[in-house]
Amino acid sequence: MAAQEEATPVPSAPEAMRRPSLVLFDVNETLSDMSVMGQRFADVGAPSQLAVTWFASLLRDGFALTAAGASASFAELGSGLLGVQLAGLSLDRGLTAAVEHIMDGFTSLELHPDVVPGIAALADLGLRLVTLSNGSASVAAGLFERAGIKDRFEQLLSVEDAGVWKPAPGSYRYALDRCEVKASETMLVAVHPWDIDGASRAGLTTAWLNRTGSPYPGYFRRADVEVEALGPLAQILT
Repeated sequence: MAAQEEATPVPSAPEAMRRPSLVLFDVNETLSDMSVMGQRFADVGAPSQLAVTWFASLLRDGFALTAAGASASFAELGSGLLGVQLAGLSLDRGLTAAVEHIMDGFTSLELHPDVVPGIAALADLGLRLVTLSNGSASVAAGLFERAGIKDRFEQLLSVEDAGVWKPAPGSYRYALDRCEVKASETMLVAVHPWDIDGASRAGLTTAWLNRTGSPYPGYFRRADVEVEALGPLAQILT
């Protein structure tokens, strides 16, 4: 007689963690699959691996401006940085056209496979779902409309309206004020440890979406919960 398969254990929340009433999501890479952006670089004759360097540098410059007391939109920084990084390369079109082609890639991104069922599971728990992105709210809106889940979200927020980029404390305060909710009642979900750290320091509970099985940097505050997909997070918050 074959041995009975052992049931997969259901993850549980830490005993000290309060169940949130609102779940705040990062968007770029957390919900959207940005791996296809490399093809956009290849399309114009640039190395596809430059996409990773470009996005990391874009975040760096957004953080730097925030630290200096200034701010710029994701699109402004993204386009300006492309103009610098693509200059001097043997492109198959003019620089302006190349920049436009790459930036237009954000209008056709898709969600990671776990996102649609995961968002549905979280919404079915009665949780308020809101996004807070360093990108534009319109990009998030298009992403969710294409996937048919835009109506699951109460609001789509951007740091462009906060005047400071995540992980500055003011970015999270902006979202809390807009949603009229306390930090202690809110959970941030993100793939970026720097976002997890910033939200934790702002008083939010946090869930690190570790899609790649990477170790967590020891110099950041650890997340309250670590999951590999949104489905397990819904199980934890049940």
